[in-house]
Amino acid sequence: MGDVAVGARSDADGPERRAGDEPVERGEEPTAEPDGGEDTADVTDRKQQRSFLKELPLLIGIALILALLIKTFLMQAFSIPSDSMQNTLQRGDRVLVDKLTPWFGAEPERGEVVVFHDPGGWLDESTQSDPGGIAGAFQEFMSFIGLMPSAEEQDLIKRVIAVGGDTVACEKNGPVTVNGKALDEESYIYPGSTPCGSEGFGPVKVPEGRIWVMGDNRQNSLDSRFHQDLEGNGTVPVDDVVGRAVVKAWPIDRWGTLPVPDTFEEKGLAAAPAAMGLAGAIPLVLWRRRRRAAEAARAAAPRDGA
Repeated sequence: MGDVAVGARSDADGPERRAGDEPVERGEEPTAEPDGGEDTADVTDRKQQRSFLKELPLLIGIALILALLIKTFLMQAFSIPSDSMQNTLQRGDRVLVDKLTPWFGAEPERGEVVVFHDPGGWLDESTQSDPGGIAGAFQEFMSFIGLMPSAEEQDLIKRVIAVGGDTVACEKNGPVTVNGKALDEESYIYPGSTPCGSEGFGPVKVPEGRIWVMGDNRQNSLDSRFHQDLEGNGTVPVDDVVGRAVVKAWPIDRWGTLPVPDTFEEKGLAAAPAAMGLAGAIPLVLWRRRRRAAEAARAAAPRDGA
């Protein structure tokens, strides 16, 4: 007799509802605490933690794959190991290298700072560092995904001075010339450096598909000048170029871009190929003029004899 039916009721349906009784809405069940009196919020938090731990390996895997793809196709960080590019780059600087544009056929241009593999004989094997042990394995893994510079790959960083087809030279105590035009390098070479270093070089004709590179610290850079006894007369194959250094990313107070100096944008720097084209065009024009003159003479011959 004490049970109360669910739903509306009238006074005739039974005893009057006691004060404090509230009707239970249809379909709603009373909330009961889990066994042992455990709070529902604690159970939910534990479930979320277990779900996160299950997803964590997947998230790490995706992050590593993305890092590897970025390193392979887009950007890679490199550490500056020496003083050969002062003051543009200091020892310990981190630069970001654009690896995307070479995939679309872009080749290094004059004035760019590029990272390239040792073409052979430029670096002494004694310069290689192998930390070994756990530290070595960690660095190898981090360099594989592009988050640290490699301890095994021997890469160099220099500025492109001349490209395939150019003639580069420098007389002692004189400026560097490309295709006979002197470069104004005061804005980027190390203060106190002379453009050629202690001695001059060249002229050197840069083969197609190769580049001539020099460090900005001319008195402290073993660049193309010092490897002219090797294949290519000290030039570097374009295929060995990893990419162009575009940004100084670390330390923060040295952040900045690495633009091409104005001297490489001046007109006439690539005058040699244009002059060669003009020299080749002159004989062609003369030949065509002689041919037209001969044709005109043959066309006029019957009229003269008529």
